[in-house]
Amino acid sequence: MSIDHFAINAVERSVDEQGKGASRRLRKQNLVPAIIYGGNEEPTAISIKLNEMVKSLEYEAFFSQILTITTDKGDEHQVVIKDLQRHPAKGFPMHADFQRIVKGQKINMNIPVHFSGREEAPGIKAGGILSTLVSDVEIVALPSQLPEYLEVDVSGMEIGDLFRLSDIELPEGVILFDLDMEDAVDRTIVNLLPPTLEEVDEDDEVDADEVPATEQSDKAGEDQADNEDKDGE
Repeated sequence: MSIDHFAINAVERSVDEQGKGASRRLRKQNLVPAIIYGGNEEPTAISIKLNEMVKSLEYEAFFSQILTITTDKGDEHQVVIKDLQRHPAKGFPMHADFQRIVKGQKINMNIPVHFSGREEAPGIKAGGILSTLVSDVEIVALPSQLPEYLEVDVSGMEIGDLFRLSDIELPEGVILFDLDMEDAVDRTIVNLLPPTLEEVDEDDEVDADEVPATEQSDKAGEDQADNEDKDGE
């Protein structure tokens, strides 16, 4: 399997092999129940070998690229993954939803966002903290134009700088869903914050031994006078 193309083998499930009880039995056989829907066709229930599914999930592109599912009946489906349920404690896949793609029809997909150039950013070199506020964004595009990820170059950021959704460079034919709405909000996706703690300059630290003797004497005299006033009350 290459990173830019995913071919998955599956077995179609009969009506008797559907439902919660049947899904539990499939998982005991190291199979992942799944469904393919959309494209003006009837939903197709399938099962996928657990080890093959786990191997596919190791690639980030699996969640943003066109997948080819071939069933034991010889049917081939061009799909994208729309939902994945994992075991809450162990993390292995328990169920997957795949949506058929239709040639010439745009789809909505969540695409990962990569932030590059951290090491070169002047603000980070000065001690600033890069705060990334998104890990993915929803886009609208034709299936053939789906990018594997979107990249944001932060190498020129200074402390106090920020990037918004509109600052993302988009491939041809790709639009951001959030900015295409009537009530669109151009929200911040990354900012460079000042250091949380200020470093104390050793030259600014004052040692008690370095205080002039006259100042120490004056302070001692003030303390003695205060004590005498208290005794006289």
